[in-house]
Formats: sequence, C-alpha cells, structure tokens
Amino acid sequence: MLTTHRKQLILERLRQHGQVVAKALSDELGISEDTVRRDLRELAADGLLQRVHGGALPASAAVGSLQVREQLAPEDKRALGRAGAALAQPGQVVILDGGTTSLQVVQHLPLQLRATIVTHSPAVAVALAGHTEVEVLVLGGRLFRHSMVNVGASVVEAAAQLRADLYLMGVTGVHADAGLTTGDFEEAAVKRALLQRAAETVVLASTDKLGAASAFTVAPLKALAGLVVPANTPARVRNALKAAGAPVTLAPA
Repeated sequence: MLTTHRKQLILERLRQHGQVVAKALSDELGISEDTVRRDLRELAADGLLQRVHGGALPASAAVGSLQVREQLAPEDKRALGRAGAALAQPGQVVILDGGTTSLQVVQHLPLQLRATIVTHSPAVAVALAGHTEVEVLVLGGRLFRHSMVNVGASVVEAAAQLRADLYLMGVTGVHADAGLTTGDFEEAAVKRALLQRAAETVVLASTDKLGAASAFTVAPLKALAGLVVPANTPARVRNALKAAGAPVTLAPA
C-alpha cells in the first residue's frame, strides 16, 4: 500500500473509531510498527492527528488561530453561550475562561445580572464593559496570543486566592480516553488551577472539540460538574463521553 493510501486509511479510522493503535494497524496491513509510527509522525506534523502512546487520536480543529476558531460551528457556540449564561446566577463568583465560546456567554448574560466574574482573558473583560452590575476581576500575567488569555505563575498564584461558585472552562479537546486537553502547557496549568478553586466546573464544548485531543492534559472528564454539548451531537459521541464519566447535557437549540 502506498504511503498516501496508508495515511488516508489512518485518518478514516480516526473518523470512524476515534483512535488508531499502531500495533493493530501494522498487523492488519502487514507492515512494521516503525512504518506506522512514521506515518503518524508526518500526519501529526501536518496537524491532522494527535500522537499518544501506542497510536493516535483525532486532532482538535480548535487549536487554530482565533480568527479560524471564530468561524468554527458559530451556531453551536451561540447555543452554548446561551446555556452557559443561564448557569451564572445573581450573587455568584463565576470564573469565565477565554475563547470564542466564552465571548458568546458574555453576549447572552442579562445586563441586569449582579455577580462577580473572574477572567484571565482581556477580551472577555472588555466584552463585559457594558454589564455595569458585574464586578470584573482580571487575572494578569503573560499574554498568550493564540487564545488571548493571560498565563504564567502570576495567574496561578492569583487563582489560589479565589473561592468561586462556578468555572466555565474552555478546552480544545474532549475525548473519552484523553479527557480534557488544550494545546499549550502553561494554559493547561492555569485551567487546572482555576478548576481547583471552583465549587463546580462546566465545559461548553462545540462539536469540533468532541472526540478530539490536544497535547496537554487539563483534567479527566469525571472532574466536571457538567459537559454541555450542542443538541445535534451524535448519540454515539454522547454515549462514549458518558461512559467515560462525563456528565453530558444538551444545549437547547
């Protein structure tokens, strides 16, 4: 089998099964594991999959630039934004992550909401300017431009002083085996720190993130109080996530 055909087969298996095991594929095709691993390395270099021990998982499209991510599943993100905004209750301290879905949450928050919102995203902080009843607390640090969020030790240290009711976390990958993942080491550390300071953590995940994985682990699915997914999420995807311990609910359409 030609290299091009093998790579097409690998990508098709990822779409169908959500993972590829190098040894099983090498046995099936009658080729060496080294050959399979080389194909996986080259596909990973092209951003088409995420290599893991023993094989590969689908790569998340959500690791693209902010401009690219703004074009991904816009209707899903609006529905998720409405669902996330409905979770924020008067008087609460809510941690709101960065990203395009979080900006949708801000757009759907009632203007009369009285609450404290903590964020490490300058973009989210600016978007909250019109919500005059919301107290906005911005965690400062080094600006990670890919996601337009502040990261680093100063953010983690500030997070240690928080006691929040709710954390609306953003991730780039939600996978039954890999759990919650993101594409940057420091960003993953900030998310873990914020998760530890919230009574409940909920992830709002658009379809491009479901069944996908990125390089850095944030937490297992069972760490969540809720995983809100679009109403059109296939049942097989929902069931796989539920079997892995994710408390899945559907965002109203």
